[in-house]
Amino acid sequence: MRAPVGGAVVWLLSAAVACAQTTDAPDGVVGNAALPRDLSPWGMFLNADPLVKAVLIGLAFASVVTWTVWLVKTIELLRARRSVREALRALAAVRRVAEAAASRAAADGPVGECLAAAVDEFHLSAGSDDRDGIKERIASRLERIEAACGRRVMRGTGMLATIGATAPFVGLFGTVWGIMNSFIGISREHTTNLAVVAPGIAEALLATAFGLAAAIPAVVIYNVFARSIAGYRALVGDASAEVLRLASRDLDRQAAATSAPANRPAAAE
Repeated sequence: MRAPVGGAVVWLLSAAVACAQTTDAPDGVVGNAALPRDLSPWGMFLNADPLVKAVLIGLAFASVVTWTVWLVKTIELLRARRSVREALRALAAVRRVAEAAASRAAADGPVGECLAAAVDEFHLSAGSDDRDGIKERIASRLERIEAACGRRVMRGTGMLATIGATAPFVGLFGTVWGIMNSFIGISREHTTNLAVVAPGIAEALLATAFGLAAAIPAVVIYNVFARSIAGYRALVGDASAEVLRLASRDLDRQAAATSAPANRPAAAE
């Protein structure tokens, strides 16, 4: 649908310009005094139609939201990735889940949640000899923690996708409305003077520019965050797998400790 709409906008702009060029006024009649006093972006905003003003304000607000999300999520991701890397180094230096849970470097963030889940499952499964069942329950807990971490870190990025998808169309709406105002001005003034056509076309182009200025950074930032979040989730998955390996080793040691007394009398005989 973008091609027909864009073609219609181009046709309307060229028609307005053609009307301005075919004015019945003699050459030189349209002077600086007949043109709008201020065609700067701020001046065009002040002289714009109320609906075009609302579109521009909405797009400006969307741009502010985009850069706010970028700043907040960048700081959040940097801290989260650093925390998980430190926890991974701490997990590599221990041999038991209890030792990892007591480590301050591994006790915070999603890794701390994984360790707490493993410890809780050990307590709840106390007295059970089904090691495979315990491993499956721990793995299930860790999987849900990974999914929850992914949902938490994705918060706010949906707004970037929405802004990137809708801002060009909102700007296009302002463009069409500005061109409509241009033709309405031509009809009302009964003239094709450039001073009548220029303000509406300027407002239309300003709305388009605002829409693109809001959409392009939102799309780029969203794609950057998508890659960063994928890397973070991979780190959390590595930490979860390390916790599961520690839990598996603890279960194997417990099984070996319980089977050793039973084997000693047979060995003595």
